[in-house]
Amino acid sequence: MSSLFDLSGHVALVTGGNSGIGLGWADALAEHGAAVAIWGTNPQKNAAAAEQVGRHGHPVFQHVCDVGDHQAVIDTMHATVAALGRLDSCFVNAGVGGKAESFVSMSEEEWHRVLRVNLDGAFYTAQEAVKQMVAQSPQGGSLVFTTSGSAWYGQQRGQHYGGSKGALIAIMKGIAVEHARHGVRANAVLPGWVESDMTAPAFGWDKFVANVMPRIPLRRWGTPDDLKGVGVYLASRASSWHTGDVITVDGGYHSF
Repeated sequence: MSSLFDLSGHVALVTGGNSGIGLGWADALAEHGAAVAIWGTNPQKNAAAAEQVGRHGHPVFQHVCDVGDHQAVIDTMHATVAALGRLDSCFVNAGVGGKAESFVSMSEEEWHRVLRVNLDGAFYTAQEAVKQMVAQSPQGGSLVFTTSGSAWYGQQRGQHYGGSKGALIAIMKGIAVEHARHGVRANAVLPGWVESDMTAPAFGWDKFVANVMPRIPLRRWGTPDDLKGVGVYLASRASSWHTGDVITVDGGYHSF
């Protein structure tokens, strides 16, 4: 069974791959044999992530890329494929959190700040990845979006964040249907409350912890390690007939 998850010769791209869930995925993919490209906006974090992922002995390409900049995504995708030769999986993971005090006070600037990365950036990244995967048809590739429970249930003071994550599911399903003929699969992963730079402020707030932790049946926050398995699965041939789906990994949070 282990051969199902062998990623030898596989090339994976992880946006936002220098920390949190993204770094966990990059590390797990390399551990199973993949060459990995890491995109992020912080050059120091990119370099540190590349060093960690490179310890598995497979090629690592890291590049500064603001996914909200369309031309930057086009250029960085070209550089990635030139460096690693192809693209077999793309984890569309880069994102930012919302900072609005309320919906009625949410500024246009705040709205566009979140949508620029979480939606526009995801579109630019996915489009360039699918172009490459279509060119590799019939082998195609695997596209994985990081969504959120706010896509299903909304988020107060975070309508822009939840809206962007809901849109990713619709985009994913459309890609899964349209490009199946090219061997392209598309899925989304919906994490629960996972320790990361984005969630650190909430996890440090006693009232939040008191309200949320009792609603997690497994009674702990998730860690990037908890998402590694689903990332390897979606990149590997073990998921060769799995597409158009949203996979929830949340310690039971959304079931309670």
